[in-house]
Amino acid sequence: MAEERLVHLLNTTWVVFLMQVLCVRGSKLWEVPTAPLVPHANLSTRLFWEPQCQTQLRHLQNEARITATIPPKLEGHWVSSRCEVRPGPEFLTRSYTFYQSPTRLFRALQHYYSDSECHIPTYSLVIKGKLQLHQASWITRGATEAEHHLHKVGMVIHSQKAAHQLSSRLPSSCLGLKSGGHLVPHRFYELFNAKAEKDCLGALGFSMMELELLRVETHHHPHSRPPQELFLGDVHTDWKERVHHRPTGYQEPLQNAMHHIHPCPVCALVYRASEQHPPILPPSPPIPLDLNGNWVSQRCESHPAVLFLTRLFVFNEKQRTWDGTYQHYSDPMCRQPSFTLLASGHYVKVGQSAKVRGATELVFKVTRAKVIVYDQALLRELNSTQNGRCGQPGGWETGVEQDITWTDGCDALGIRLPHKEYELFKMGVDHKGRPLLFIGERPTDGSSPDRPAKRPTSFQTPMVQCSTRVGVEPRYSSYSDHSTGPKISSANALHSSLILLSVLNAWCWNIYLF
Repeated sequence: MAEERLVHLLNTTWVVFLMQVLCVRGSKLWEVPTAPLVPHANLSTRLFWEPQCQTQLRHLQNEARITATIPPKLEGHWVSSRCEVRPGPEFLTRSYTFYQSPTRLFRALQHYYSDSECHIPTYSLVIKGKLQLHQASWITRGATEAEHHLHKVGMVIHSQKAAHQLSSRLPSSCLGLKSGGHLVPHRFYELFNAKAEKDCLGALGFSMMELELLRVETHHHPHSRPPQELFLGDVHTDWKERVHHRPTGYQEPLQNAMHHIHPCPVCALVYRASEQHPPILPPSPPIPLDLNGNWVSQRCESHPAVLFLTRLFVFNEKQRTWDGTYQHYSDPMCRQPSFTLLASGHYVKVGQSAKVRGATELVFKVTRAKVIVYDQALLRELNSTQNGRCGQPGGWETGVEQDITWTDGCDALGIRLPHKEYELFKMGVDHKGRPLLFIGERPTDGSSPDRPAKRPTSFQTPMVQCSTRVGVEPRYSSYSDHSTGPKISSANALHSSLILLSVLNAWCWNIYLF
């Protein structure tokens, strides 16, 4: 009874809160396409999922292949598997070493570059400190919360050009330089010392808050040593907020240097590098952006305040149309579906990005959307909507698709149609030579990149191409065993409401797209 009363209180509180948010944000006008968009014949049907795409998504749901323990076992050396792109943009590779308990000491190397291929190093940071693991996260299921304490941070600059650029950001007095002194390449400079109460990190926007959310996954494969991946907390997309941001999602995972994916040539380069000799990744020619076909998530993805999801996109380059399926889950293994969003529209390629080499700027127009709900608590909330601004009033059923286009979206979910977004795409290849699609990272605050100034400068987890077929009639085929959605028992009612709380919090900001 106590749980039931708490569930009822949470639901009632969030209905009131949601109404208040809508009163504040309800007048926000999302940009309407200036030119009429002629819907293609496939927009009224569901997505077609190729067998390869179904196989990929079923693979993600095979929990026997992936194990994760709480607290995670961190001891060892973890390295980047590619040139990483952070908001800004910043280009870097990471090499982190965690030592045996009970000391929980760590030593981290971050190598920064001036180019998106990590070919021209600018400076390296040496970070030493201590990590204290805490309880399992209440916000991000499957993760462990932690607290880090920095001891020392030092910097080595790798070129005269980088020294000149950094001299305008780092105060000479803080670095101990004499009047008129200059930064010198290849010399070690101390930026932070906890005992000496010295701190010069602010000018760099430096933060190790990523260590405050952790998850280690072991991927089991027959006849091979299982690789291990370390997921650390996300970095805020707003430079001003990153120093204080407590992560709720993840960055691209680091590979265990002894148990990594094969082949991984970048892993070896990063593992052997030092602050004086940063890894120089081999340059690769830009790959032209060819979106034709179907693209699917490589793993169960975690995004700030959006729980867990998988994505599937179908692009038709000739018609410049796209269809997207966003399947949201309540668990980090993507086995307990909560709702599905089906969206579609048109897109336009703007041109090459001036900030991220090899990336392309696009503008997407979202013109149609449908929703399928599986979570019972969410279902009750949607059926309680009385203003007719979210599909058929009172007509929501578990596992049954509702078209919300004719109501111009769904006020209760924060969705307005039509909608325009400014995006950043980039092509790549994985270790198997398969095409990868990097799509712009979403703003951490949950807002939408609905104007050019908010166009992303970094990327989400890349998607892999699962089919090159285009021009076929799309239709939706559920890849989950939960054809009518999961049944929520009384023992899980409290957890379901907590999930609803997080989901509604995300929806109150904006629809999650791309």
